[in-house]
Amino acid sequence: MQMQLKGDYFDGRFYHPPLSSAQEKILKRCPADLTQTLWEAGIYHDHIEQVIDSAVKGFEVWRKFSFEERIGYLKKYQEAVRARKDEIAMALALEVGKPLWEAKTEAAALDSKVSVTISDSYDRIKQETIKDVMPKIDGHVVYKPLGPSLVIGPFNFPCHLANGQILAALLAGNSVIFKPSEKTIYSAQLMIECFAQAGFPSGVINFINGAGHTSSKLTSDKRIKGIFFTGSRGVGLKILENTHKDLNKLVALELGGKNSTILHHDTNISHALPELLRSCFLTTGQRCTSTSMILVHRKIEQEFINQFKAVTEKIRVGHPTLSNPEAFMGPLIDEHAQKLYFDFCQFGKDEGAEEIIAPRKLDVGYEGYYVSPSIHYAKNPQLDGKFIQEEIFGPNCFFIPYDDIEEAIKIANSTQYGLAASVFTRTPEIYQLCLRDIESGLINLNRSTVGATARLPFGGLKNSGNHHPAAVSMIDHCVSTVASLETLDDTSSKLADVVGLKE
Repeated sequence: MQMQLKGDYFDGRFYHPPLSSAQEKILKRCPADLTQTLWEAGIYHDHIEQVIDSAVKGFEVWRKFSFEERIGYLKKYQEAVRARKDEIAMALALEVGKPLWEAKTEAAALDSKVSVTISDSYDRIKQETIKDVMPKIDGHVVYKPLGPSLVIGPFNFPCHLANGQILAALLAGNSVIFKPSEKTIYSAQLMIECFAQAGFPSGVINFINGAGHTSSKLTSDKRIKGIFFTGSRGVGLKILENTHKDLNKLVALELGGKNSTILHHDTNISHALPELLRSCFLTTGQRCTSTSMILVHRKIEQEFINQFKAVTEKIRVGHPTLSNPEAFMGPLIDEHAQKLYFDFCQFGKDEGAEEIIAPRKLDVGYEGYYVSPSIHYAKNPQLDGKFIQEEIFGPNCFFIPYDDIEEAIKIANSTQYGLAASVFTRTPEIYQLCLRDIESGLINLNRSTVGATARLPFGGLKNSGNHHPAAVSMIDHCVSTVASLETLDDTSSKLADVVGLKE
């Protein structure tokens, strides 16, 4: 697949100066085949100011459009991504390393997300009227767009996650600057090409490539009114440091997870096995909602671990587009991710965890960042250790046995994160207890921690976010709320009724 970068997009067109004039350069090799160079990107710092200027001008135009007009443009974009979904899927597979079958689900989600945003999010920001909120006075709640908004995307879902944030921001009347992960520029560019094809007015959609310097400049600029970031806790904290004194900004963060699945003694094991397999190892464990800790009741501990080990060993790891039959897992995103994976597994051993399946590099016939899934067992876990406290972002899970549900909940709550949790049980009271006491933004019953729906809020507690959940509620953070009192009788006020005036 030829990946031709077109540069940054602002003022309604792409700008691609010669690479020789770039302040930074990024060379991208396919994580599944390091002999294949996908693209070389130039980063142009002088574009930052131009992109912000473009978004400011675009906002002044776009905020005046009616909802019906905005929806019309979103539907044109929907047609464009639907027509290019196969091209987008192939780009995702090669840039990220996720198997093509999985990349196709992400590409298809771009289309469906438009429909969900219009059908489920739109009603949340329509003007509300309260008749006779006071005598002869009507009350109104009006939702106004924030202003030029910045979306900073992740590498693991470079299109899907940013797409949801961009669509909500646009429907609310904001202009958007999208800065994708520097690891997945081409996939993101294809999505921007679809917005351009839809004919949005100049400056409404903007796109800039870059790394830390670019993000820092954008987030600190006073003209940016909304910042929506998906990524690591460390980068999220840097964004807060950059913005905490600017009260004009709304900052919504989707950060990491150290997610738990509780397997109670009445778990239907045949149902839980495939759910947990997907939960732990989909996207090579590179999901913020991937299950990391498996809290298993001692009554089913040995039976479940034995069966889970057996099915894990059946996982096919291979090239995302060339494996035949298709692989379940592709490579990790890059060498840094591969190193972190092995480092964290070593932390587990150092902190007393037993290896059930050891992590190892794999030779699948292509030179890439291929690793095996790994499983650990921690009979006496070190709850304040790195292995439990830090997000691995790789295909690892570890089992911890428990005797009663309160103990399991305590362990689940011991991490610094609070994004996703699952409980497998046939006892409603056990689930209700977990729903009440687990500190997590997503809590599922008899379902994996991965694969959330766009029709419900998506966000975490503690270090997993800052209480601005995405998905259906994303649009709530794209507007400011204005209250208005409307007096129906403009003859009712009289000077004689004012207390304290001289005669």
